[in-house]
Amino acid sequence: MSRKTAKSTGGNARPRTIRWVARWRGWRRHHSQSAADSLAKVVSQPVSSCMTWLVIGIAIALPTGLWVVLGNVSQLGEQLERPAQLSLFLQAEQPVDEARSLALALSQRENIQSTEFVDRDDALAEFVERSGMGELAKGLPQNPLPHLLLVVPVPASPEALSELRQNLESLPEVEEALLDTLWLQRLQSLMTLGRRAVQLLAVLLLAAVVLVLGNTIRLAIESRRDEIIIVKLVGGSDAFVRRPLLYTGLWFGLGGGAVGAILVALGTFLLASPVNALSAAYQSSFTLQGLGLVDSLQLVLLGAFLGLAGAWLAVARHLKAIEPR
Repeated sequence: MSRKTAKSTGGNARPRTIRWVARWRGWRRHHSQSAADSLAKVVSQPVSSCMTWLVIGIAIALPTGLWVVLGNVSQLGEQLERPAQLSLFLQAEQPVDEARSLALALSQRENIQSTEFVDRDDALAEFVERSGMGELAKGLPQNPLPHLLLVVPVPASPEALSELRQNLESLPEVEEALLDTLWLQRLQSLMTLGRRAVQLLAVLLLAAVVLVLGNTIRLAIESRRDEIIIVKLVGGSDAFVRRPLLYTGLWFGLGGGAVGAILVALGTFLLASPVNALSAAYQSSFTLQGLGLVDSLQLVLLGAFLGLAGAWLAVARHLKAIEPR
């Protein structure tokens, strides 16, 4: 009895294995055929396909280009960043000896690295030398510049530096205290605002890409209505009908992503020369950085994902409405 069971089981194993292998081969063959046929139909309509690729590429390239600009501005800010420095403008009637004593006392604080005293006469002489206004300076009845203390604090958070500035400004000998890195803090705040704005713009434009691709696939579905009805009449499943349409969305998305990467690279190439020339004029080592190879490939993959997403939404919404009567 056990031999018969084993023999019958062994006899059924081979047909079942062949059936699964055949289904796998058919599934793979249909995927490759659907991909090739969809690509052929996309290429057979070059004008409409190029316009769709261009629309998708511009929608992807715009936020990407703005993000690249923000990245370069951030890199430039890091190169320009220097240790924080406080400029203390002393009272106009402050004697030189007391100003030097104040500089010495401040340098002994734990939260201050060093201080430098700048005499008002030396400051006026430097101003005249750099501005070339020597004749005007000779006509002044007295030196209008106050004594200056340059204070380099210990590296700390922006809040701690702001508190130190307020503390020093409250000293009776100090007329005004300025934090030289305030512009960097403002730049960082503007960068944060810019990133949020670019992220919002990217979400809106990518949503528009999905809608454009969805409308394109909807038109493809309507153009294949008779073909879809016939396939369903002979027993074709929704998955069988869906595959060519998904591949159509994939090709549109890949092409749009590639166009977006090309537009960003072209914009970076056109701007690199004047930006580098301007940087050299200011004796800076800054160079304009564009998208690398990995980022460009990621942009193309993003376009492919958006194409699949738009095609899937359109197919899920419109395919069920097409049924043979």
